[in-house]
Amino acid sequence: MGRPRCVTVTGIAKHSARPGGNNAGMKTHIQSSLLEAQSALNALLANPEALAAVEQAAAALIATFEAKGRVYSCGNGGSMCDAMHFAEELTGRYRRDRAALPALAISDASHMSCVGNDYGYEHIFSRYLEAHGRPNDCLLALTTSGTSKNVVRAARAARELGVKVIILSGKQAPELMALSDVYVCTPGGQFADRVQELHIMVLHILIELVERHFFPANYA
Repeated sequence: MGRPRCVTVTGIAKHSARPGGNNAGMKTHIQSSLLEAQSALNALLANPEALAAVEQAAAALIATFEAKGRVYSCGNGGSMCDAMHFAEELTGRYRRDRAALPALAISDASHMSCVGNDYGYEHIFSRYLEAHGRPNDCLLALTTSGTSKNVVRAARAARELGVKVIILSGKQAPELMALSDVYVCTPGGQFADRVQELHIMVLHILIELVERHFFPANYA
């Protein structure tokens, strides 16, 4: 069998579908996914409460850094990847060079396997905060369902430690809302992928707002 033909779309090399594939059907699914994502984004844009919550989350992060506190982030699965991405763009860089900001994703494999084995998976984030969290710190936790037990425990532990709590959720969750200082809800449809896409947009906006506050020359 020969190698699939390589075509170029807007300067990026892509491989065409194999002969006999349903190209028309694939295009329909691509368009449907993009339209669904667009609909979720438009719903967020039209939600003044959610936009105000994003603004409040940015203010909480700024206050944390001004108080020389640290931001911790956590989540499960894809949300953990987003939590790690958020932290590294604060300690590293987002768009332009600037001083590092203190942020850490709760993602240490040895800690998570130890605590998960000895106490249970629902304790992996809260136990970390019990060890490291201090007043003036902030927890940013992601849960597409709004019901992740380890995120709920983390929020509860943070409140007990005097750590501010920002929650990014895909569904309204009364228990987490009660435990949070800022609750950002971004419904994205039936499945978690659309919610995660909105969450990464919100995270990028939060980073930009933090940078605009502390490093305005980067946006001159």
